[in-house]
Amino acid sequence: MRADQPPKLRTEIPGPLSRELAARLAQVECPEVTWQGGPLVFWEKAEGSNVYDVDGNRYVDLLAGFGVAALGYAHPELAVRAARQSETLPHAMGDVYPARLKVELLETLQRVLPGSLGLAILSSSGSDAVESALKTALVATGKPGVIAFEGAYHGLGLGALDTTWREHFRAPFAGRLAGRTTFVPYGDARTAERAITSDTGAILVEPIQGRGGLRIPPPGFLAELREIATRAGVLLICDEVYTGLGRTGAWLASEHEGVEPDIVALGKALGCGFPISACVGRPEVMRAWGAAQGEAVHTSTHLGNPLGCALALLVLQILERDALAQRARQLGERALLYLRAELAGAPGVVEVRGKGLMLGIELETREAANAAVRGALESGWILLGEGDDGRVLSITPPLTIAEDVLDGGLVRLVELLSR
Repeated sequence: MRADQPPKLRTEIPGPLSRELAARLAQVECPEVTWQGGPLVFWEKAEGSNVYDVDGNRYVDLLAGFGVAALGYAHPELAVRAARQSETLPHAMGDVYPARLKVELLETLQRVLPGSLGLAILSSSGSDAVESALKTALVATGKPGVIAFEGAYHGLGLGALDTTWREHFRAPFAGRLAGRTTFVPYGDARTAERAITSDTGAILVEPIQGRGGLRIPPPGFLAELREIATRAGVLLICDEVYTGLGRTGAWLASEHEGVEPDIVALGKALGCGFPISACVGRPEVMRAWGAAQGEAVHTSTHLGNPLGCALALLVLQILERDALAQRARQLGERALLYLRAELAGAPGVVEVRGKGLMLGIELETREAANAAVRGALESGWILLGEGDDGRVLSITPPLTIAEDVLDGGLVRLVELLSR
């Protein structure tokens, strides 16, 4: 794998081939899917922290593809493993005749995750993992009610969507939603406790809200939720699809407060580009499903896909071998100190916050965030705005990003925000 390199632009952004592809895409894709109101660049290849578009421009992805590319793109060990697995066994019948690799992945998850988390349901996406967690909570408690939080994003499948806060996602499908979720302010454990009823089976929380705007709750929030859930006899589900697997400086972000959830949802970085996810819970919770009676009541065609399992298994091994959670913690602390010092008093900057390599810069207006995202893209740095109103610049680079390249991106961002 080549070392990460700074941006190198050959054309205006977007370039002519990207513009041509945008026009072609508009003729064949549902118009609601890909937003064409801003600069749209089409990727051709990627390596490490670098992405190359169809016009030959080289960028640095400071998002790791929504946190997916935790090991960077086209990691050489993953590429070799993918090729070998594709040649031997690309698919198996996951809940009927599974692959050996499914066993090995589940054993490794049980070993690396904290506490007694250890029995799992594999699936394809983070939203799928949340669906599995919500079903598990209902099976285990017999209660369909869920406490979730304002700003929450748990996916767009109908079960997960019922627990996702933003009306933009919910409103078109309100007639199909169960309506069994009570939303309370994020970070307010006492209000969450008061919202629990005889119908409540689970509290669902992101240790740090990603799509909600890189929101970090007050210290002690998760620990308090753990105590509340235990007293009330409800399950604590931590959605660590974004925050898990080293992103915040620990295997799970919930570890920062010594909290063991009853169920955790994992995704994104688990496959480092291959769609695989997991719902992992305490044995006494997961055993509430009972034993299969000839046909599983919750399964999918690609459950335990051997290619996905092979890659996820190697991802976990590399994260552990290369101590990437510790690296994320160290790089994140340094980046946070730098951004706070350089942006102190900068016009329009509300707050700089973060944990590990999950950093956010909150700006006063969406317009300012959009301008920064566009300015960064036009100079070769990939960023996005997060939060309900898109005012928070998200920085979630690969955990493997070269320090000097990360520094270059932070310097450029400070320049854009200090104008």
